[in-house]
Amino acid sequence: MLTVENIDLYYGAAQALRDVSVTAEPGQVTCILGRNGVGKTSLMRSISGRQGIRSGRILWEGRDLSRLRPDARARLGVATVPQGREIFPLLTVRENLETGFALLPRKERRIPEEVFDLFPVLAEMMNRRGGDLSGGQQQQLAIGRAMVTRPKLLLMDEPTEGIQPSIIKDIGRAIAYLRDQGHMAIVLVEQFFDFAIELATRVAVMDRGRIVLAGRPSELDEAEVRRWMTV
Repeated sequence: MLTVENIDLYYGAAQALRDVSVTAEPGQVTCILGRNGVGKTSLMRSISGRQGIRSGRILWEGRDLSRLRPDARARLGVATVPQGREIFPLLTVRENLETGFALLPRKERRIPEEVFDLFPVLAEMMNRRGGDLSGGQQQQLAIGRAMVTRPKLLLMDEPTEGIQPSIIKDIGRAIAYLRDQGHMAIVLVEQFFDFAIELATRVAVMDRGRIVLAGRPSELDEAEVRRWMTV
């Protein structure tokens, strides 16, 4: 279980997160909603270790991650699908997927078949360079690369951004599949309410670096959630 407890995060003198607390459990999707610039990506960067926190704690399976480097967190099962995808454009699809091998024991260094079951296009393009793929295909590649590491905690930052509707549906099915396997906790940052609410077990809405609404989808007023995402 992921437990983020009362964290504050700064960029220089500017405070990006204020007393933020969220949880994520295996077999569930915790969706972080909100407008641009409210701190969603900063929260993801704090969990992955790409940005240090000023105060509070980040616990994964009871262990305090707060001072661990990103690679140490990754070895504990934390994987990230970052905003903007960050695939390697000059590497092939196969080589991009195999970058996940660095975290695995030698005997486990193989690409899981479920990557290709979920995203068949990757199997068809194994020898194509990542930079030659469409934006949607690159997003599928970024998710597949994270899956190669066999994560226990998957952080996904706006995976539908700039993606065509048909691939958004594929990504939604992939997230639902990973959720329903029951062994992975997923934190999903989204701006699209309808996409997020179909997948979410819990929802946290952010504004100005704080959590302003939180609960199960059935407990929240849709109009109020939408208001926080548009004002």
